[in-house]
Amino acid sequence: MVGMQRARSSLSTPVGRGFFLVAAATLCFGFALSANQNIVSNFFEDDLGLSGPQFGYITAIREIPGFLLIFVTALFYRLSLPHLTAGAFILLAIGYGLFGTATSFWTVAPWVIISSMGYHTFLQTQYALAMSLTTENKTGGILGRLSSINQAGALLAMAVVFLGFRFDFLTFRSTFVLCGILALVAAAAIVRFPHMRDGEVHERSGRREAIVLRRDYRYYYGLSLLDGGRQQIFFSFGLWVLVDHYGLGVPAISAILLTVTTLSMLTGPRIGRLIDQHGENRILATVNAGYVVALLGYGLVDNVIVAVACYVVYSFIFPLSGMGAATYLRKISAADDLAPSLAMGLTMQHAAAVVVPIATGFVLNYVGYQIPFIVAIGFALLALPVTRRLSPPDQKSERRRREDAARAVGLAPSPSPPRGAAKRGPRGAIVPPQGTAAAATEE
Repeated sequence: MVGMQRARSSLSTPVGRGFFLVAAATLCFGFALSANQNIVSNFFEDDLGLSGPQFGYITAIREIPGFLLIFVTALFYRLSLPHLTAGAFILLAIGYGLFGTATSFWTVAPWVIISSMGYHTFLQTQYALAMSLTTENKTGGILGRLSSINQAGALLAMAVVFLGFRFDFLTFRSTFVLCGILALVAAAAIVRFPHMRDGEVHERSGRREAIVLRRDYRYYYGLSLLDGGRQQIFFSFGLWVLVDHYGLGVPAISAILLTVTTLSMLTGPRIGRLIDQHGENRILATVNAGYVVALLGYGLVDNVIVAVACYVVYSFIFPLSGMGAATYLRKISAADDLAPSLAMGLTMQHAAAVVVPIATGFVLNYVGYQIPFIVAIGFALLALPVTRRLSPPDQKSERRRREDAARAVGLAPSPSPPRGAAKRGPRGAIVPPQGTAAAATEE
């Protein structure tokens, strides 16, 4: 009873409603994405007959929308983030829903591109929406909670796929249609997300620049490039190696992913708070060192148990890279720069993601599968010195410093909050009501 009353109280505030809506969308997105990823490697190999190099080519095609994201979102910069995100989910629904109609490499490519445009647009907007619900010193915690919810959706998807294929009541086509339906539910949820900034309600969405490229954000861009090269090698060929080299089928792959998602769901809020407690430089340096160890084991030890263990380790720590880079950018960027800068980072990330899978897919024609993973180790090693240079208090952009100075003397523009929104106290101090940003991130 107390829990229900607390839930109703939370939903009565703008931040509570905003968190509920983004959480619902994230849960549906997690289900749709994970169900698709769980079966797509087997679908490509069993139904479409794709080979190892073609896995690299299809990944490159999938990443092209990510590379073009900054230009596409620039065309729609007048749209609010909730409306842009809802449009992204509709594209995802169309692409996923029609995946199962493909019969070859070329007939699956259009649906890969359409779904990828929706997926990559949400990658840009999800962090901006979530971080608008709270202040920067609690950003990691709220991203961790949403990561946990995303993994809960993934866990449910893995269980459904595992049981569905184990007992033959799901097919590739019906699973793809289910993914499309869940993406539409996510669109219906996120379109009602309130306009927020630092846990305060704004009557209208904040102005966004069409394109942002600033020297002040160079370390964020560097991390994005290196992360793009490393992660696309692993996620292009990681599951393929387990399927092709070790002969694992859909039930075995589902069991592996169930393990990963369960661990991530249970620990998501905690690892998100680690970023708030210890800072981005320490956490990201540790994560990249973990990548080196996992990739060494995956690429150089020809043993299915070691390969599965390394896949689990890599996949478990992988979300920290995106969270850490996003919280770092939030701490150094001007408010209006955040969303377009996230888009620029994703474009840079996918500049590497388009080139690297093609190159490594070509290499697979002549060498063993180990070589791409050695290249991925190189990207992780290059990221280590970049992470050690991160120092948000000393690296704030000039626009951000002006914003902070104006806020310190009470000159920052104050929104017109409705009932339940944060108010301004003496000297411009923000006084959050019960159940808003502070409460949303304390649990």
